Amino acid sequence: MTTNAVPTLQAELTDESALWIGTEVKNLRKARGYSLQVLSERCGKSISYLSQLERGVSRPTIGALQEIARALDVQISWFFPQGLPVDPSDDGIVVRAESRRRLSFAGGIADYLLSPNLSGQLELVMCVLEPGADSGEAYVHRGEEAGLVVRGTMELWVGDKYFLLNAGDSFSFASTQLHRYRNPGLINTEVVWAITPPTY
Repeated sequence: MTTNAVPTLQAELTDESALWIGTEVKNLRKARGYSLQVLSERCGKSISYLSQLERGVSRPTIGALQEIARALDVQISWFFPQGLPVDPSDDGIVVRAESRRRLSFAGGIADYLLSPNLSGQLELVMCVLEPGADSGEAYVHRGEEAGLVVRGTMELWVGDKYFLLNAGDSFSFASTQLHRYRNPGLINTEVVWAITPPTY
């Protein structure tokens, strides 16, 4: 019989987990456009500590990892692949359906990372919008994005233009234009979204 004990905030990760998480922290920090100095200021950890963590030299406690996750605007679960363990032979090339990482947002939107890591120039995400889910106020960021509606319908606003997209429709635009989206339908909408540079 196995038990699922909840680790304490002081519990340290294994060396193997620390190396994996260090790489994930570094990739996410760079995707956010943060220097070590900026991350240090946001999470209250020293630059030296963060540098050692990213190189897998130091093992973070669960508490420290929670603070770093908060500073990077993700949940701590981001650093732990969900579902089945990642097959080492997939090594940064393949993401199995059962091992996708998930980010949940308020308002009924969930993003599943389809890219194996954030160190490249392209990010692929499966965005699932519950009926009525809305991205909120229009926003801008650097880069470009494109997508394909796989299921359901999606309203898309880009600049002063409005589009109603159905399954099979695709889109592409510069992310520097104000944009927002919404699921006006009665079923979940699924959109495969490509973004460059990565935002997670």
